[in-house]
Amino acid sequence: MQRIPGCVSLMLSVCLWAGTVGASDSSLTIWWAQWPPAAGLQELSKDFTAETGIDVQVHQIAWPAYQDQVFLEYGNKTTAFDIVVGDSQWIGRGASKGLYLELTDWIGDAVDLAQIHPLAQRYLMEYPTGSGRIFAAPCETDALGFVYRRDWFEDATEQAAFQAKYGRALATPDTWTEFRDLAEFFHRPQDKRYGAALLSGRGYDSITMGFQPFLWAFGGSWGDRDSFAVRGHLDSPGATAGLKFMIDLLEFTAPGGTNADYSGVLDAFTNGSTAMALNYFPFYPGIVEGMGDQAGFFVVPGHEGTRAISLGGQGFSISTKVAESQQLLAKRFIAWFQQQSVQQKWITYPGAFTANTALLQSAAFREAYPFNATFAQSLDHLRDFWNVPVYNELLAANSRVLGEALDGSKTPQEALERLAVEHEMILRGAGLGQ
Repeated sequence: MQRIPGCVSLMLSVCLWAGTVGASDSSLTIWWAQWPPAAGLQELSKDFTAETGIDVQVHQIAWPAYQDQVFLEYGNKTTAFDIVVGDSQWIGRGASKGLYLELTDWIGDAVDLAQIHPLAQRYLMEYPTGSGRIFAAPCETDALGFVYRRDWFEDATEQAAFQAKYGRALATPDTWTEFRDLAEFFHRPQDKRYGAALLSGRGYDSITMGFQPFLWAFGGSWGDRDSFAVRGHLDSPGATAGLKFMIDLLEFTAPGGTNADYSGVLDAFTNGSTAMALNYFPFYPGIVEGMGDQAGFFVVPGHEGTRAISLGGQGFSISTKVAESQQLLAKRFIAWFQQQSVQQKWITYPGAFTANTALLQSAAFREAYPFNATFAQSLDHLRDFWNVPVYNELLAANSRVLGEALDGSKTPQEALERLAVEHEMILRGAGLGQ
């Protein structure tokens, strides 16, 4: 294909590749989960429509049903979406099953890759990780972070009581040990006040995302990324210590806190009963709107010098099951979205996080919302779960086996030994590892 003459740069792209249908009768459909960034994308896309005449519809699906609906749709001859905003874990399945259009040969001309945060490139764009083969472009970068009751922390009576009990000032924690002290201090079930809310739900990936910061910070891992060996990594003493520490913290949660998904954690905080809650940053605009200065934010703590945070976020992937003309329009939208000027507007929407390194470091981003500075501080500590095609089978095993540990039917060591065996069986069954 030839570019239309006169296109100076696809980074300034309002041009199409030759052969594309006329913009006046064109439209794009994007599927994403239902949350504030998706609403922001719909609003932002009006600028694209004004520039090009191409209508964009962002179809939002409730999070619990999102993954299932996307992959059921991929079972059809054609998909109702041109672009799917897919979770980082999906990229291996999308790439290896021929569902995501490969963008490697196109994206370097269309997008200034030097401006994209390296961890966003690694986890949101590439498969296999580090291969340089690209199947997605950044849409929403994301990370876990804590929201806390700032008004409780700044209360003079609470500060004096904490100082007397623990011998240090009442402040947001830097380490998990400090976090435990805070959770213990604020846990007053007789008053229907609770110390913390952690991700421990059994649906999709919440227990996985909630466990990962403990797994990594205490010295464990999901396995060797090259050999796919799991035993000796996931069942290591450090991994076991991390799971035990997480389970011990659940003592300071509200009733039901040992099986709390993303919405359950949000409810525990927004109902006014919980001091600290762990969740993904794009869920926090509603808290700021409802609670104002009562809420503050801090980076996920570390342990003995290691801080590790679960990566979230999603990338734009183009369906291979739509016409080539639609794929070209999708490329045009992605190139437009990545422009600096568009990204500057993107970050003004609630919960909309860029992968543009310069903007992440800018005062405009850090001051746009009360949680943005904490988000920016979190990025260099991000790590991700397996993004292999069998990621969903691995997540299901986590929900079941880690859930048994949280419920007390298995010790942390027993659970991780069992989980390591199951993970290796799943990976080997998919032809990964030996």
